[in-house]
Amino acid sequence: MIKEILKKFSKDQEMQPAPSRGLREHERQLIELCRMPPARALEALDSTASGLSAEEAEHRLGEYGLNELSHLKHLSFFADMAHRFSSPLVVQLLVIAVVSAITGDMISACIVGAMIVLSVGLAAVLDRKSNMAVEALGKRVQSRTLVLRDGAECEIRISKVVPGDIVLLYAGSVVPADLILISAKDFFVGESALTGEAMPVEKTAGTATAEVHTALGLGNACFLGTSVNSGTARGVVVNTGTRTLFGAISESLTGIREETSFDKGIRDFTWLMIRFMVVMVFAVFMIVGITKGNWMEALIFGLSVAVGLTPEMLPMIVTVNLAKGALTMAKKKVIVKRLPSIQNFGAIDILCTDKTGTLTQDRVVLERHVDLTGHTSEEVLNYAYLNSYFQTGLRNLIDRAVLEFADLAVEQHCRLVDELPFDFQRRRMSVVVDYEEDHVLVCKGAVEEIYGCCSHYQIDEEVYPLIDLLRADLFEEVDRLNRDGFRVLGIAYREFPRTQTSFSVKDESKLILLGYIAFFDPPKVSASEALTLLTTAGVRLKVLTGDNGLVTEKICNDVGLQVNRIITGGEIARMEQEEFAAVVSENDVFVKLSPDQKEQVVRELRRQGHVVGFIGDGINDAPALKAADVGISVDSAVDVAKEAADIVLLEKNLLVLEEGIMEGRRVFANIVKYIRMGASSNFGNMFSVVGASYLLPFLPMQPVQVLANNLLYDFSQTGIPTDNVDEELIQKPLKWNIENIKRFMFFVGPMSSIFDYATFALMWFFFKCNIFLDPSASAVQREVAEKLFQTGWFVESLLTQTLIVHIIRTRKIPVFGSQASFQMTVTTLGVMVFGSWLPYSPFASLLGLVPLPAIYWLWIGGFMAAYAVLTCGVKNWFFNHFGGD
Repeated sequence: MIKEILKKFSKDQEMQPAPSRGLREHERQLIELCRMPPARALEALDSTASGLSAEEAEHRLGEYGLNELSHLKHLSFFADMAHRFSSPLVVQLLVIAVVSAITGDMISACIVGAMIVLSVGLAAVLDRKSNMAVEALGKRVQSRTLVLRDGAECEIRISKVVPGDIVLLYAGSVVPADLILISAKDFFVGESALTGEAMPVEKTAGTATAEVHTALGLGNACFLGTSVNSGTARGVVVNTGTRTLFGAISESLTGIREETSFDKGIRDFTWLMIRFMVVMVFAVFMIVGITKGNWMEALIFGLSVAVGLTPEMLPMIVTVNLAKGALTMAKKKVIVKRLPSIQNFGAIDILCTDKTGTLTQDRVVLERHVDLTGHTSEEVLNYAYLNSYFQTGLRNLIDRAVLEFADLAVEQHCRLVDELPFDFQRRRMSVVVDYEEDHVLVCKGAVEEIYGCCSHYQIDEEVYPLIDLLRADLFEEVDRLNRDGFRVLGIAYREFPRTQTSFSVKDESKLILLGYIAFFDPPKVSASEALTLLTTAGVRLKVLTGDNGLVTEKICNDVGLQVNRIITGGEIARMEQEEFAAVVSENDVFVKLSPDQKEQVVRELRRQGHVVGFIGDGINDAPALKAADVGISVDSAVDVAKEAADIVLLEKNLLVLEEGIMEGRRVFANIVKYIRMGASSNFGNMFSVVGASYLLPFLPMQPVQVLANNLLYDFSQTGIPTDNVDEELIQKPLKWNIENIKRFMFFVGPMSSIFDYATFALMWFFFKCNIFLDPSASAVQREVAEKLFQTGWFVESLLTQTLIVHIIRTRKIPVFGSQASFQMTVTTLGVMVFGSWLPYSPFASLLGLVPLPAIYWLWIGGFMAAYAVLTCGVKNWFFNHFGGD
């Protein structure tokens, strides 16, 4: 309806510049309506100053729908399970389990099935518990508002507000929709959640100029979710629900979250192992089938090899690692909503942050109260306090800052006589108090306006005529303070006799200029230390804010962030892609950004290969929070920001960020340990399997032995989440590098094969297993030889695989240079002892194992010592040659 009505006015608008390209249709319509006089805007919206009728409002509610926002959509339990079971790694294991069951190998099927259920179930439970810690989106907006219906005021639910409604706004109201002001008096609106600007914004009724090209630049419009600081106004609703600026942001959060660097790394590794497994399993299947002539046995053995190549414990290892990291962070009052964000935390190399509420305290603080010479003046503070204390309107941030700065018992010595309220023409306000036998008019306002009302100035107790020579010095100082991010107000006074009890604006003349007070949004005490620690940790900080450049530059200087160039949202809007990419890469401070531009910067940084974190707490931060690899918000943030975030800080302590990054790096380092260990040992084992399958007249290891060996090895690695991490590994961001993992597998994996083949030779020649080929050997002798060979390789394979855990877990010399955690030491030693005991245990016959001769252990001890030395050497060469990234 609005679109059709606007066409009637299009001819009148043809000579004006069109709103900026790239705006949403509803935002463009709002700008066009704001460019009209209020009466014409009402006509375009088919409304009147007395509001809609109840019948028309009901009709429009049916046409436009409820004034509600979209929420982040959480999957149902079954949809969540379906998503988790669709993972390539899980699908691979499911196929193996099903085929094992079909072929009658129920032991294998049960082992693999239990691994799947345990790992997937644990991840699901931990994820759901974390997500329950954050409240639902949409509670930012109040539930009821005042509108005119049938010409009378009535209170309705905000969800019932429709386009064309006349809304009544007053101090403390939350704006219920995007609307155009048709009348306003002393009207200030807090838009910090949308723009990042801490100071309230003046809003007036009237017509927007042609130079305004974005909705946030409109001085005669208010937006859903912002709040009224002072004054009263009436407005006509233009957009509701998801058609509002607030709604557009929340709507953008309902889509599927982008794949993060962690997700990509796990996916790449999974597909690497799947491709490798398919090739190797097919080769083993064909070799065993052709050489042994038993294709069913070849199939079962091939499936066992597939399990051996599959890092089936990866989901569990990853989940336990991440859950441990989440529990560690929880002790520091940090809620981890999405477990993978812990690792992404550690991989961050660029941290983007909004200024307001993150680097700053998001409050106005009185910093200076000085006379015209720049010296601190208690007289200036006293008169400012009188003005703020006795003004009867809603106290704004400035007044609260003055009153919080000092506690003067003014009521004991003063009483209010009269008041001249603030207005936007005068840009000042005055109170008249009975003070020291006089009626004293105390005036506070914009420095230029106060200066224009003064005829004298005061230094200490002396009053002098105000001369133009002072003007240049005063305004130069004020301009310098503005450049430093301060807001400056002048303070002046005039004494009247007690006989005068009524005052007007005319009395704001011939004032005595006392000095000025300066305010700013101070940086957080912990910000500077936190940024220093982040820089030391290899994390580059970028500031993305909707605030202005002067204030941002001041804050950046205060917290120690070097500013070479400040990029504005207007500049970005005019850039081509190539220039935009270069500017984003080279510069660290971006101001006057819209929510979409913050998101664009984050996406561009990710496109350039960076792992990006974003800290924010406003509505304007939500899209960027979602677009980042890891979004970080605070508990006091607006709900839409907390909903979009991956991590929520329960305390505004930025030092937790550095601790979180280090914890994330420890988690990542331990996950990569598992991947390197599993990939290299399995790769080496399968080389041994292929060779042995071809060379031997029997299977080198029974399928159940392969599964038992693999299960014990996996168990030995359950201590990895608790393992110690060398400090050298976490001094810089850690990222996924699948090519490096692949190279590590290719170089280190074959080391185990060398000693596997040495064990083959030992068992075949030294322990006479070659009797299997002797035509005169009995069936029992052949069976014993086969089982002895398989037992010998089973034990050697398990011991060397488990030993390599301690070699690969560190780049230093194992034990002497770096020690494993107690839990990891216990699990690995326990598995080695248990595996060595199995051939002599009651379970030996079930697994097809037989006791080994005593001399075997001397040989294996030598093999293990040689294996440790060789693998250590290859490992050191690898990291020196290829690095660890």
